[in-house]
Amino acid sequence: MTGADTGTAAARPVLAPEPLGGRRAVAIWCVGVSVYFVAVIFRTSLGVAGLDAADRFHVNASALATFSLLQLLVYAGMQIPVGLMVDRLGTKRVLTLGAVLFTAGQLGFACAPSYGTALAARALLGCGDAMTFISVLRLGTRWFPVRRQPLVAQLAGLVGMAGNLVSTLVLAPVLHGVGWVPAFAGSAVAGLVVLVPLVLFLRDHPEGHAPEPAPRGERGYVRRQIVRSWREPGTRLGLWVHFTTQFPAMVFLLLWGMPFLVEDQGLDRGAAGGLLTLVVAANMGFGLLYGQLVGRRPGARIPLALGTIGTTAALWAAVLVHPGHAPMWLLVVLCVVLGTCGPASMIGFDFARPANPPARQGTASGITNMGGFLASMTTLLAIGVLLDATGDDYRTAFCAVFVLQALGVSQILRLRGPALRHEGARETEPVAAGRTS
Repeated sequence: MTGADTGTAAARPVLAPEPLGGRRAVAIWCVGVSVYFVAVIFRTSLGVAGLDAADRFHVNASALATFSLLQLLVYAGMQIPVGLMVDRLGTKRVLTLGAVLFTAGQLGFACAPSYGTALAARALLGCGDAMTFISVLRLGTRWFPVRRQPLVAQLAGLVGMAGNLVSTLVLAPVLHGVGWVPAFAGSAVAGLVVLVPLVLFLRDHPEGHAPEPAPRGERGYVRRQIVRSWREPGTRLGLWVHFTTQFPAMVFLLLWGMPFLVEDQGLDRGAAGGLLTLVVAANMGFGLLYGQLVGRRPGARIPLALGTIGTTAALWAAVLVHPGHAPMWLLVVLCVVLGTCGPASMIGFDFARPANPPARQGTASGITNMGGFLASMTTLLAIGVLLDATGDDYRTAFCAVFVLQALGVSQILRLRGPALRHEGARETEPVAAGRTS
């Protein structure tokens, strides 16, 4: 929260709460989501520079995977602490700290003279990046009515994919045109650009909608927040939905898509970049569709998630078993289907959000958001190790995708019943108790 929010909320009664939604809500949300947009540009910048990074730092596939692995390890490890920070400190403070850290990380990566220094810079970037998405989700729950929140969350994911698109369409040609240091150092300026409106204009919530203040100095607060969130079946189901749906596209876009398309499928960099762009474009289109469907039909959540997982597995299998190079039409279909992974992963938050009260939204979102990044981290490492062990056999290496999908589906099927029953009980509880929601 801002100082004004925390210092006057108790002393100034609000007779007419500001309505949720509207132009001011959109403007405030745009300020926050612009920070996430830049964070995704920085996060995915290595995806279009993987081969260049291998040459610059003289590393093999496993060492190259360590860049993204470390970044994701930091990101995933920070999710619960960030959720707790957002619940306690508010969105503005956490987003500001995140923007400072990921900008410093991108600049450090540009100037890194060695592999070790570059690793440290990516870790710093991952730390700042980890603070952005949970904060943006929190803005959505504070500034928009409940019925709009699934669509707002999907729009946040869509903006993130637009950042990925910038990496593919802008950073890649700039990198090959002006070189490593000017490209990455120049991109770091974007972090400073979004920091200014963030500091000047962002507010945590509308007047009259301040959440209950988090207890300060109370023993066991952190443990209780985590334990109570985790005990909710909806939180755990959200984590496994996010785990199982997000990582195939994340791994493809973050690091291994370009090498796979160039070295295994025989495409030139231009064609491979076009396919990566197609993944991002499809993600943006499906994000709007999934957001509308879930907002209007909550019962579509499980079918959408499982359908996305099954279709993704089928297309990957078709590409990997095809003798020789897969035809372009099949690669195009694969990339379109990979575009559904990001929107499907957002469904995880649509299970965690109704399962937790407002005071635990940040913590629950942090737990959920760990899922896809843990899966991505595991798969990135597994593919790098298998490539080194098999002499760059991409078809064998990418089979790691199916192992994690099978694990995730088993957990989704196990948790969906308890989660939906608890959610139904929460929805009827206010009516039964004679309260309004």
